[in-house]
This record gives sequence, structure tokens and C-alpha cells, in this order.
Amino acid sequence: MPLDPVAFHPYTDPDDFIREVTDLIWVDRSIAYIRENYEPDSIVHGGYGSLSARQEVIEGTLMRISTAPDATAQSEDIIWEARGDDAFLSSHLVIVGNLLTTQHSRTIANCLYRRGVMVEEWVVRDTLADALQSGEDLDELAAAQAFRGYGPSWTNPAPADPIVVGDSGPRPDEHRAEVESVIDLIQTVWNDRDLQKVERFFNRDLVLQTVGNRTIIRPEGYRRALLRFLESFPGGQFSIRDIQSNYDVRYAGARVAVTWKFTGDYTGIANYGPLTGKPVDLLGISQFTFHRGAMVKEVRLWDDIALRAQIAGMRDDEHLKPTNIY
Repeated sequence: MPLDPVAFHPYTDPDDFIREVTDLIWVDRSIAYIRENYEPDSIVHGGYGSLSARQEVIEGTLMRISTAPDATAQSEDIIWEARGDDAFLSSHLVIVGNLLTTQHSRTIANCLYRRGVMVEEWVVRDTLADALQSGEDLDELAAAQAFRGYGPSWTNPAPADPIVVGDSGPRPDEHRAEVESVIDLIQTVWNDRDLQKVERFFNRDLVLQTVGNRTIIRPEGYRRALLRFLESFPGGQFSIRDIQSNYDVRYAGARVAVTWKFTGDYTGIANYGPLTGKPVDLLGISQFTFHRGAMVKEVRLWDDIALRAQIAGMRDDEHLKPTNIY
């Protein structure tokens, strides 16, 4: 079923819509346009929890622009997929940086637009990259923030079959082979910990771009990066909340975006300060690029400073001691 132009009016398609609206707000500084662009009760899920008021989006955008006036945002990839005939779900990878310096970070915003208006958004920012590049203390940054917690739809159970329906609603059955490959990767490698199977899904010359503005290469690098994250939450699991797929030669062909939730007790290696033994609730987004049926690239982001703030907010005076006796 073709997408009704009302979904992206007055632009030519959802890609053009997302690209131009983002520039209008973040580069041209038309913060007021958010009143037209978001529903009054639109829901936004970010690293620190959920909000459901457009005014908070306006105020937050103003503060973010004000504190980084030299930063410029530019689209790096847009993976969009229809949600019915008058709506679409986009996964917008944005590179943010100063024009004449090497400092930059990435953001991914997954946005559900219905008849040209935002109704729900899932956004992750590589705040770790910004902190490392500016030399700020990670624990101090986290201590200055408060994790408010999540609300619906994020607190609902994960969709039983994300190929059919995600948090954003029913999805078309497109690029099934690539979508199934991503789902299999997340279950086999991420959840079952069969790290040897990375080569079953990825090309040998893979690239992983992840938090801290790190670029990881080769299957062994991919394994080590995943282990580095999981070692702090050794029993944690990833659940798939939404999927969208798209083919566009502008972005090197077939891509699949996944919104995922990671939950796990902080009982492992104390990379985030003293252990708490309590579960984290982490919003993350990955974008996978395919070539000849194999994954060649993944961009995997979450808000690492928000994760630290969540852990700090749960910490008691008596710190948990490591329990690995194996």
C-alpha cells in the first residue's frame, strides 16, 4: 500500500521530511516549529526516562542548543518504514559536531509520525563521546542528573513477534531475510552469548560504531566490545521493541533499525562505580547495514551518562561486593 502524501506533506517523501524538519529546528533554530511538529501530548523516551508534554521538548531543545551553540547536526542515515497508509516510523542517525574541529558525536532518533505530526519518539545520544572529548568527569556528570523512569509504552511487555508488530504498531513485512538475520543475531550472539557465531551474521571486514565515539573492526573486535558491556550485567538480556527496514542506494542499500531494551542486574564488573545488585532499564538503538546478504556495519548507541545516573540513583550506602566465585 503506497504511503499517502499527508504523512510527509509538504515534503517529497519521509526521508526529505525528516532531513528538512531536523535542520529547521536544530540548525536554523526554529524552536517554535516544535509546536507544529509534535502533538501536545506526544511521548518521548530518552536515556533518563519518558516525558509526555510537548512543552518539555521545547524547553529541552532550547537548553541543548544554548549550551552547544557551535554544534551543527547533519543526517547520516534515515531508515523509514510505513505504519499504515498515513504514518511512518523513521530511524534518524545524526552526526553532531563543530564545523572546524574533530569533535563530534552521534544521536539516533526513532520517530513515529502520523499525518505529519510526531506522536512518539525514542532517542539515544552518545553523551559519553561528548564527555570524553571535553575531559569532563563521568561520575560528576551522572551525579548532576536524575533518572525519572519510563512510562508506557516502554513499560509494556515487549512485542511477541516484532516482525509483525512493534511498539509503534503493525509493520509491513519487508526485507524479511535481513530482518530475520538481525533478530537471530540478537538472540544468538547478544542473548545466548554464542559469540563464536558473529561470523555467521557479519562480513569479516565489519565496522561497529558505538558509544564513546569508538569504531570497532573485525569479528573479534565486535565480540570484545559486547563482552565489555555485558561484563557489568552478566545476566542481562536484550528485548526487541521495534524494527524498521529500508533500501536506499544513498545509504549503501539495505538497512535495518532496531529499538532494543536491555535489562540486567548490576552485579558483574564494577565499570559504573560500586555494584548495586539492582536492575538497569536501558534504551538502545542499533542500525545494521547489509551487503550481499551479510551485515557489514552496525551503529549501536545508548546514553551512557544516563545509564550511570540511573545506577547512581539506586546506590545504597552499603555497596554490593562482587560475587563471581567461578
